[in-house]
Amino acid sequence: MCRSICRTGILSAAIALSLGCGTGGRLSVHAHEGWISSIAFSPDGRFIVTGGEDCKLKLWDGKTGAEIWRRRPSGHGITAVACSSDGRFIASGNWDGMLRLWDYAGKQVWGCRAHTEKITSVSFSPDGQVVASGSEDDFLKVWKTESGAELFSLDQGNDYDVNAVAFSPNGSRLVSGDGENTVRLWDLDTGEEEMTLSGHDGAVTAVAFSPDGRRVISGSWDKSVKVWDVRKGQELLTLHGHKKEITSLAVTADGRRIASASEDGTVKVWDAESGSPLMTAQAHPHAVTSIAFSPDGSRILSASKDHFNLLLLSLESASVPND
Repeated sequence: MCRSICRTGILSAAIALSLGCGTGGRLSVHAHEGWISSIAFSPDGRFIVTGGEDCKLKLWDGKTGAEIWRRRPSGHGITAVACSSDGRFIASGNWDGMLRLWDYAGKQVWGCRAHTEKITSVSFSPDGQVVASGSEDDFLKVWKTESGAELFSLDQGNDYDVNAVAFSPNGSRLVSGDGENTVRLWDLDTGEEEMTLSGHDGAVTAVAFSPDGRRVISGSWDKSVKVWDVRKGQELLTLHGHKKEITSLAVTADGRRIASASEDGTVKVWDAESGSPLMTAQAHPHAVTSIAFSPDGSRILSASKDHFNLLLLSLESASVPND
């Protein structure tokens, strides 16, 4: 039976794609031999990128689920992936602090020892000209996409991990979440910290901007999602419902929906304006590691540690009720 979650349980890592979930269509293919740490859609939705603890970076056909290529750049797990909005590049970060840039043919464009510890998050600017990386070495860094030249090294001034990074829609600011329970906004013209948003009671593990750049969304180990007005530096909404820590966030391109994922195995969808819960899917029996909306906002891709499954949830045909 195909509800809003099309899934096939197998013993090794898998990717399960919904091919019209309302009709029961589904496809399973072999994916990774370790859990999938990070996932991303290409900007046109044609491709899916996955990075795993098995040290492999993979590119998939977003419609058929066919594996297009795989790369194993080192013996260290891949911990973060992102796709540039111009459709040219893929960024990957590793446990050993290596940052790499790839084209869609699977060719490595450049690589550098960006950090001394695990890279936790990577993000491209909206124009694709620069890429940011956050790390457990407590630094947030910004790099030139074409050359790999370092533009900024942003120091939080503490000994806490940088867990998540994201660009503003106009590319002039970065938002980061850290182990000090803090959300920080950075001015990329000056390289200086512009604003600090405090209110979480646990490490901030996921961050995102709204498409209009007026709001920031953050998720935390305190099990909550918060929405902030970055013009006033004020908390607007707190979204409760997850039973365990928040691991990942996503926002639709139109800004109307927020998705959150948790260690409790659920993916929740919220109304971005009111904070009302729209859907709860018990997507996995164990922790969800990463989520991403499809470019048209009709589907959510989720990865988990359970049997290393990666699932595609259809929102249009969703029949899983909210808790």
